[in-house]
Amino acid sequence: MRPIVFVASLALLSLSWAGAALAHAHQQSADPAVGSEVTGPLSVLHLTFSEGIVPDLSGVSVETAAGAAIGSQTLAVDPGQPTRVTLTLATPLPAGVYRVKWHVVSVDTHKTQGDYSFTVK
Repeated sequence: MRPIVFVASLALLSLSWAGAALAHAHQQSADPAVGSEVTGPLSVLHLTFSEGIVPDLSGVSVETAAGAAIGSQTLAVDPGQPTRVTLTLATPLPAGVYRVKWHVVSVDTHKTQGDYSFTVK
């Protein structure tokens, strides 16, 4: 009978780990899209995550292909859709390649991060 209890315990433990892995906020979409080319100038970006995020513990930044930070950015969570954030730039992005870096803390306190690039024509 002990082997059955052991196997059942392992099965339950593995299911609990799988649930925890799914509880993180992962980027689902972006506007401009990952790897896309858009016609500029561009002053607003939208990112959508798999679950709601805590804006005070999260951040999104934009930098040039050379790694220079684009300053004066404002991050806001859509009150009607807490999985969607908007990054507003003080000045529109001119033509060039840009990298978006993000880190978010989901409402269940898990932290994730990532990045992607897009081009403004």
